[in-house]
Amino acid sequence: MLLKLVPEKTNIPFINGRKVAYGLSLLMIIASIFLFFEKDLNYGIDFEGGIMIEIGTEQAADVGAIRGSLTNLNMGDVVVQTFGSDTDILIRLQNQAGLTVDEVVVQVREALNEAVPGEISYRRTETVGGVVSEELTQDGIMAVAFAIGAVLIYIWLRFEWQFGLGAVIALVHDVTLTIGMFALTQLEFNLSTIAAILTIVGYSLNDTVVVYDRIRENLRKFRKMELSELLNLSINDTLSRTIMTSVTTLLALAALFFLGGEVIHGFAAAMIWGIFVGTYSSIFVASPILLWFELRREPDSFPEEGVEVYPPEKAK
Repeated sequence: MLLKLVPEKTNIPFINGRKVAYGLSLLMIIASIFLFFEKDLNYGIDFEGGIMIEIGTEQAADVGAIRGSLTNLNMGDVVVQTFGSDTDILIRLQNQAGLTVDEVVVQVREALNEAVPGEISYRRTETVGGVVSEELTQDGIMAVAFAIGAVLIYIWLRFEWQFGLGAVIALVHDVTLTIGMFALTQLEFNLSTIAAILTIVGYSLNDTVVVYDRIRENLRKFRKMELSELLNLSINDTLSRTIMTSVTTLLALAALFFLGGEVIHGFAAAMIWGIFVGTYSSIFVASPILLWFELRREPDSFPEEGVEVYPPEKAK
């Protein structure tokens, strides 16, 4: 049904609107940078530190029930995970303003006594400082930087340096706007968000490579076509595929966002936003920016067999 709603052949002049797109992108990038420094991000326990409580249960623990009981305490971000076995539980909570560690533990004990059957042993309680959090921040930044660097090398080797530079500019655009979205909405920024950003990099790259592949193919096929017209043709050739991929991915992410629970809420939100900006950048950033570079084209003094010359009347 969806396939019938997407026309196979379109002739939308995307390149003609590149100046408007450049202005919009520049405005959003400046706004994202401003929001980041003005409001900062709502860092989760992974980056801010907090209170860590290790407990043991008599029987296999229901992690979902434990997380639900602690979430009802309205103490912010709560991370509950097993380690070693199903009876070993690690709980991490945000630092609570106005409450001591002992007061937090008392509330946690009361909530767990109602949610967990049997006896609970409280093994240790610690305050996680900023040292580990700082290391995680540095590792997250390095992961994103290495991913973008690897993309540059990959595109450079597969295509040419102009394509590699265009893809990296589009990826930096996507990552910056995603961080700006988190600064604006104050959604929790944690390690799952870093995973979402890396996934967005991969998705946007895949979308961009599809368009670039068609551009390279058309560069060889239409040797006399104006570059702006060739870029328009290539984007329209891949538009149905782009729309289909984006819509089907968004359907799955919408299910995760609304039905997946609080644990993956931030991840799903980042991915949904990333699909929009990734699709936008592959059409309005990565492709039009090639007009700034001098793409190498095959000699056009005589056409090879099977190669079309544009416009057709010049071939006569």
